Amino acid sequence: MDGSDDTLAMAAAKGDREAFSALVERHYDRIFGLSWRLTGSRTEAEDLAQDICAGLPMKLRGWRGEARFTTWLYRVVVNAAHDLRRRQSARSRAALGWGDWELARQDEIGCAREAQEWLSAAMTALPVELRDTVALVLGEEMTQAEAAAVLGLAEGTVAWRMSEVKKRLRALALREARA
Repeated sequence: MDGSDDTLAMAAAKGDREAFSALVERHYDRIFGLSWRLTGSRTEAEDLAQDICAGLPMKLRGWRGEARFTTWLYRVVVNAAHDLRRRQSARSRAALGWGDWELARQDEIGCAREAQEWLSAAMTALPVELRDTVALVLGEEMTQAEAAAVLGLAEGTVAWRMSEVKKRLRALALREARA
């Protein structure tokens, strides 16, 4: 399709698909070239040029013809490159923060898992009656009175057993820390 860029742009702004196609065909290399120079990456330039072309029909509706079409088009490309940089910067900052958060979360999970493994191993070293008491009070979240009823013991005995478990676990942890 023949015609000046301005004529084609006006027609494309009104929905003329042939005019739009002619503009894109005429200026795609210019859009891509400037995108490449602004991004420094062929892949990003290809993506940016495609995004610009996809959004151009909407942008053309706002074109007033106050400047040459190519001047306006360069501005569109520069703005799109700036937007891309801002999005990448925001993603990068978010990823860094997310990465730190995820590392801390994984570290917490690892520490909790180690503590649980240590506790499980330490519990096997306790006498059966102490393990039974801990399983009910801590594992099943029973009160000492409830655990005493299940075990057929006095509540004071359950309290003593829980105190004994804490004492033995502390002693075991101290021995392991010294070793």
